[in-house]
Amino acid sequence: MPTTHLLYLHGFRSSPQSAKARLVAQRVAQRHPKVHFWAPQLPPSPHDSMDVVMKGIADWPRESMAVIGSSLGGFYATYVAGMTRSRVVLLNPAVHPARDLSRYIGEQTSWHDPTEHFYFKPEYIDELRALEVGTLTRPERALAIVAKGDEVLDWREMSARYPGSRVKLIEGGDHALSDFAESHLDEVMRFVDPI
Repeated sequence: MPTTHLLYLHGFRSSPQSAKARLVAQRVAQRHPKVHFWAPQLPPSPHDSMDVVMKGIADWPRESMAVIGSSLGGFYATYVAGMTRSRVVLLNPAVHPARDLSRYIGEQTSWHDPTEHFYFKPEYIDELRALEVGTLTRPERALAIVAKGDEVLDWREMSARYPGSRVKLIEGGDHALSDFAESHLDEVMRFVDPI
């Protein structure tokens, strides 16, 4: 069933203004205007982030919704897919954010607006642990795009996280998937299959 509702979840310190989020939004607006697209600004708290998301998609049709998540947004997208069994695309997804983000406790700045500050609290680590889901029950509905050259996350952990799913391993590349527009956007949209 083609996708009628598409959710995009940004990464840590990122926003809906990220290059990938804007590229997906533009593609949907230009070629798939009937698709309901939503890229919320996620609060620093993982619990609050998923509260915003799950309330926002509460009335979305599960069989025709899809979610795209990048980095920490990929971890959140895995949670959403676990709860909804929707199609999901994971772009260099965070696999162990409770472990990896523990060193970022404290004052942080937003990537797209360095004047915007937020505080990453110690209790957010437990909130991340609470959102961990096991193997996806419908792994065939997941596509992970993983760059071996990711300078932030371990490509081996990312590619091993989604058994039974399609994993596209990129030689080289970087965490931001800087070549997203020319090398990955078309494939992501084909997988999502919007109306």
